[in-house]
Amino acid sequence: MSGTTRASQQVAAGSPADELDPRLVKTSPVRGLLTNSTMLVLLVDVILIAFFAIVSRDHIFWSIPNAESLLRNGSEILVLSLGICLLMSAGIFDLSVGANLILSSVICAYAIQYGVAAGSDPVFACVFGLLVAVISGILFGTINGLIITKLKVNSLIATLGTLGVGSGIAQILTNGQDLRGFPSILQTHFAVAKIGIVGVPILCGLILMAGLWALFRFTRFGMRTLAIGSNSVGAMRAGIDVDRHLIVLAAIAGALAGFAGFISLARYGSTTIASHSLDGLNAVTAVVIGGTALTGGRVSVIGTLWGVALSVILLSGLIIIRVQPFWQLVATGLVLIAAVAFDQFRARHLERR
Repeated sequence: MSGTTRASQQVAAGSPADELDPRLVKTSPVRGLLTNSTMLVLLVDVILIAFFAIVSRDHIFWSIPNAESLLRNGSEILVLSLGICLLMSAGIFDLSVGANLILSSVICAYAIQYGVAAGSDPVFACVFGLLVAVISGILFGTINGLIITKLKVNSLIATLGTLGVGSGIAQILTNGQDLRGFPSILQTHFAVAKIGIVGVPILCGLILMAGLWALFRFTRFGMRTLAIGSNSVGAMRAGIDVDRHLIVLAAIAGALAGFAGFISLARYGSTTIASHSLDGLNAVTAVVIGGTALTGGRVSVIGTLWGVALSVILLSGLIIIRVQPFWQLVATGLVLIAAVAFDQFRARHLERR
């Protein structure tokens, strides 16, 4: 029993147990790298940075402004990916996070406009909009959880359906037009604000990531989440209220998507409804690349960070070297396929041990 607990804690920390205890496993450095997704993805990140720095005109990819741009772009995807990471660790798949982000940003925009029109202080109006965005995300996520647990709809199908519903409602509320005209402090005090040399949005994402890592590492909630992902029937027999737990997970993931919607609104100064079609795919790709198992039971929070970095570096690099936009879709799809194939390879390798 103690061995199982130790393994669970090691998995919750971000890597499979056999990668962390050299006394249990003797393997070659190459094989160890191939089975340690976190280190492998970090290595790929470094290679991509070096490649784009070399081939970009005047080595602009290596410039400080581009690094700041990468961090701003990564903050939104990181927050979305943390929600996907949480759900996937329990064996749930969510395709609707992009739609949740869009709808939450639209509702947040209306809330801020209402606050300003009512004569509220701009700071208060923006904080009010943030709260509304998070609440909207929670409601969206809770609906997903109820559909999955109470109606017994497969999570892939359920969230595919709510993806369409959420996107459609956002279009209806705005008549297909982006909302603009928000207080300038939304950008100056948040989107482009810094604490030291770190931008506030990416700092918020890193704090949330640390919180999620601690949840899996130190709390019963995190261990129960992994237990459900490993064997939901066994978890239920052990006394865990699986349905309730999954609904809570979906609500938390929804809150993160709502916060990502606020980040997006602050960054662009508008709702940018048509600009988030790939956000959900990028978030899923980042989580899978990072080492979280598609079927649940294994999570890598740190790996998710490097997966987000890979996704952002790849897309930004392709733009800088002027690759046509549709090739970005091809690249994202190929990376996702490669990540899933690697995940299956690693699973087979660990089973043989």
